[in-house]
Amino acid sequence: MSGEKKQQQQRWYLGGMAACMAVCFTHPLDTIKVHLQTQTEKKPIRQVVASTLRTNGMRGIYSGLSASIMRQGTYTTTRFGFYEVARARLQGEDGKLSFSLKVLLAAGGGAIGILAGNPADVVNVRMQNDMRLPREQRLGYRNVVHGLYRVVSVEGPAALFRGLQANIPRSMMINVGQVACYDQAKQTVMGLGMGDNMATHFLSSFVAGTVATALTQPVDVMKTRLMQGTQYNSIVTVFTAILRTEGPMAFYKGFVPAWVRLSPQTILTWVFLERLRILFPPAA
Repeated sequence: MSGEKKQQQQRWYLGGMAACMAVCFTHPLDTIKVHLQTQTEKKPIRQVVASTLRTNGMRGIYSGLSASIMRQGTYTTTRFGFYEVARARLQGEDGKLSFSLKVLLAAGGGAIGILAGNPADVVNVRMQNDMRLPREQRLGYRNVVHGLYRVVSVEGPAALFRGLQANIPRSMMINVGQVACYDQAKQTVMGLGMGDNMATHFLSSFVAGTVATALTQPVDVMKTRLMQGTQYNSIVTVFTAILRTEGPMAFYKGFVPAWVRLSPQTILTWVFLERLRILFPPAA
């Protein structure tokens, strides 16, 4: 079992690699989700997609991809890595861990991970939202490095952590859904007789993506509003404003595209990660 624990620790970084691969496929869905969350007049998904493509073409729905990749490279590498290392150290002789402890480890990993990923997340949201603004109001970040430089030079370093108060609980919940629930679902499915194969990975990650979306959507809406600019200065302010002016259902704006984005992102990340674990085994 000590060999298994050592093996887990040696592959901690593969989660970030898998997430970077997955986001190249799912980024357009994330862009549409941001557009839906930041609109003040309710428009159907089809109209938002058509408007984005008509105005900016394919470039519009891939706006912010460099920031999205950097976010996964920092945020997901940290949160997945923390969980892998901690799980390997705490699991029992049978290689299993209680679900409650999995939840605690995933929540901790999410909180730590977002500290690394928040700067790229701020730039990502702004680049995605830029395309729907009039040209005179656009920030015009060329890529993630330019965006980070502009944020620091214009607003100061603290602006890189705008929305962190909403992002921390969101990250904790999304990691519980994506990581702890995947781990538990995979263990349950394999306990029913299914093997450690693609079908098991797909089913387990589908469950994980659905749970993660349900847990995080209200916080995700508030996080997006906070990162968008200076209109709101705290999570309490944005919560009160949304509830008063738009009603409680506004917290689930963009739920369908969020589910459509997060489920494929979760599925692809875990399918890629399970493959990477086979392709890049730890050194003997």
